[in-house]
Amino acid sequence: MGSTSAKLLKTRISVPLILTLSIIPDADILLERVGIPFLEHRGITHSVVVTLIVFVPFFAVYRKVAVPYFLALISHALIGDYLTGNVRLLWPLMQEFSLGMNGYRIDIKSPLNITLEWILFVLMFVVMMKSGDILDFFRQHKSNLILAVPIFTVLMPTFLSVPLEVPLWLVPSHIFLTLLFFVSILIELRGLLKSVF
Repeated sequence: MGSTSAKLLKTRISVPLILTLSIIPDADILLERVGIPFLEHRGITHSVVVTLIVFVPFFAVYRKVAVPYFLALISHALIGDYLTGNVRLLWPLMQEFSLGMNGYRIDIKSPLNITLEWILFVLMFVVMMKSGDILDFFRQHKSNLILAVPIFTVLMPTFLSVPLEVPLWLVPSHIFLTLLFFVSILIELRGLLKSVF
């Protein structure tokens, strides 16, 4: 959503920042485990209302440039979590929303979830290839360093099963993304070291 909206608005984006924002809502999984009060998975961090309030200053300062980043952040809840389970899109309201009926939740290990994740992964890859955004990962830019956040969030579940266990069928896509982000960070670090020495 972020990349497409940037093209429509004729504005440039930071692909690493877009990707990082798209996974930030799941920080609630880790934060809930350490006992932060009133924080539950698919609650406040997945709320379109809260995200809109947080983005008001960004809209005021950056105007249309902020739109792709806002859309990247809410896409997590509107696409990923809405499809797979109950999400409180209008937190603080208690109402949960889901594509399923009667609170049905698609389990992370189910064939349906694995298929959906692969479809979204392939779609993301095709869009990045067609738009040329994939090349941003192989160019030196300070924003590449922010990819440490998604690396951390992809590595922990994939290889340490923390905070959740990733099904074996999803490991290849996680490894691909981890390597892509890691290479991007290394390119930036190499450039920084060259400029220092």
